[in-house]
Amino acid sequence: MTGYVLAIDQGTTSSRAILFDRDRRVRAIAQQEFPQHFPASGWVEHDPEDLWRTVVQTGREVMAKAGATAADIAGIGITNQRETTVVWERKTGRAIHNAIVWQDRRTHALCDSLRRDGHETEARSRTGLLIDPYFSGTKLAWILDRVEGARARAAAGELCFGTVDSFLLWRLTGGRSHATDATNASRTLLWNIHTGEWDAVMGDILKVPAAVLPEVRDCAADFGETLPELFGGPIRVLGMAGDQQAACIGQACFEPGMIKSTYGTGCFALLNTGPQSVTSRNRLLTTVMMQLDGKRTYALEGSIFVAGAAVQWLRDAMGLISAASETQALAEQADEAQEVYLVPAFVGLGAPYWDAAARGAVYGLTRATGPREFARAALECVAYQTRDLLDAMRGDWGGNDFGASVLRCDGGMVASDWMMQFLADILDTPVDRPDTLETTALGAAYLAGYRAGFYPPPAEFARQWHLDRRFEPAMAEPVRARKVAGWRDAVRRTLTAAPAAE
Repeated sequence: MTGYVLAIDQGTTSSRAILFDRDRRVRAIAQQEFPQHFPASGWVEHDPEDLWRTVVQTGREVMAKAGATAADIAGIGITNQRETTVVWERKTGRAIHNAIVWQDRRTHALCDSLRRDGHETEARSRTGLLIDPYFSGTKLAWILDRVEGARARAAAGELCFGTVDSFLLWRLTGGRSHATDATNASRTLLWNIHTGEWDAVMGDILKVPAAVLPEVRDCAADFGETLPELFGGPIRVLGMAGDQQAACIGQACFEPGMIKSTYGTGCFALLNTGPQSVTSRNRLLTTVMMQLDGKRTYALEGSIFVAGAAVQWLRDAMGLISAASETQALAEQADEAQEVYLVPAFVGLGAPYWDAAARGAVYGLTRATGPREFARAALECVAYQTRDLLDAMRGDWGGNDFGASVLRCDGGMVASDWMMQFLADILDTPVDRPDTLETTALGAAYLAGYRAGFYPPPAEFARQWHLDRRFEPAMAEPVRARKVAGWRDAVRRTLTAAPAAE
């Protein structure tokens, strides 16, 4: 019997490969960072060759660490940074432009134009999304308009579009498979989350020819085999999900009302709403959490563009810390009398505000404010933004109150006990940290393993979920109310306009 499942976790700042055994245990990890490119203010790009190179190298490295061969691996599961957009030549596999990253805001003017023309209601009813530069559709339109000859080549079927999962799958299979899964498709502004098909109306609005679009499959499906020369033999690709949905799966949030939040470069909270899609009244997104055996499970999602990136800003731009791990000790030493608020709108504000033009601001500075207070503010702003999301979800979930539910958390930032406790305090909700922090990769591995018969059905997999630590709220209500009010006043001062009416 094969002994492993290989998870490819292609993220915003690095690519990782992780081998899981039959008991969900991590047996080996390999990781490589790659360069970020910022060609203009608010623009973020990746060289697709960097993504490909680091995926192949980490895959080979992790197999070598475990002494595994291709024959030892039951399947590959891919999880990826969502919305990041790649367009490549069908004949050669070469990208015609750098990948435009999910954080990129270059299509702000196009989105404004589409909203003025009254398309947002149509987009929302069909795709569950708002018209915003965040999503892939306007990025794809930008590439087709700006790269000479691209639109004509796309219409002629010479080009392929995909999010990062599709691009990697194309390369892994030697161009034999141009496909994606329902979770990634649901983030494009081009896929109808109700019919499960590419939406012709949205394609016309964004002027995207159907010929460039990949085939959409279940999250656990036969996506093709890797070229033998890549990993010493062919390996089946059997699972695929966008990173936030993969984390939801890895956290075993299979029942309606369960909620998870992932704290990486950004922060993303998903509430499982079951087989029924819920239209948000609070500018959250309606998205596909997973699709198994042709059946879709929906979620409400709140997207925060900057979470761990605020800590990276302290390190890389401000020079206030030399490593992210320093923030907890600094936060613990910060002056409690100083209530400093960082609104990290470096690339605009996401849910529930959706203000693409907003920019970062710091409030409450005094002559005594220093690195300790900045470190605390960088951690606190993540909890405040999460509070905004959960309050919006409570409003949308209606009579199905999850107010007493536990929030399952994952991502690099949850290693900080200080941040986890502050999160529980501000949310006034218990917060659970799982024993396996690699939940995004585990979700991708589970999908591939489930398809291969290596892992059990979802209900049994959920029973295998284990807690590392639960953080209970301990903050007095008057203190919580004062802090949340201060945060919301800071956000109000930062917004470029009042939030759009529904």
